[in-house]
Amino acid sequence: QVKLVESGGGLVQPGGSLRLSCVASLRSFSARTMSWFRQAPGKEREWISSINYNSRTYYRDSVKGRFTISRHNAENTTFLQMNNLYFADTATYYCAAQRADYLGSDYGAERLYPYWGQGTQVTVSA
Repeated sequence: QVKLVESGGGLVQPGGSLRLSCVASLRSFSARTMSWFRQAPGKEREWISSINYNSRTYYRDSVKGRFTISRHNAENTTFLQMNNLYFADTATYYCAAQRADYLGSDYGAERLYPYWGQGTQVTVSA
């Protein structure tokens, strides 16, 4: 059974850091683009970062310079290091995986992600 399990969320003060992890029970993990999305209360889910099979990384503008995505293929794990967190980063964060045979670069399109985790809550509060 395919499973993506996120962890690492929590409560943090503004300016603080968190590291999210996503362990994926997926075949051909190293060939897949892995991404993080988030959904804040009352808002639509949004793409925030991706790492492709070649470990090339992509970020939405609002997190560039603060968030770092990485992967450890030997452990089927994707990470999201989040530094200098803002109130606006409060959301449920989701890990998602693309198909191993997808060769495109439309990383922000949710329809291209057949596999999703259950989400982990990140709350930035003083």
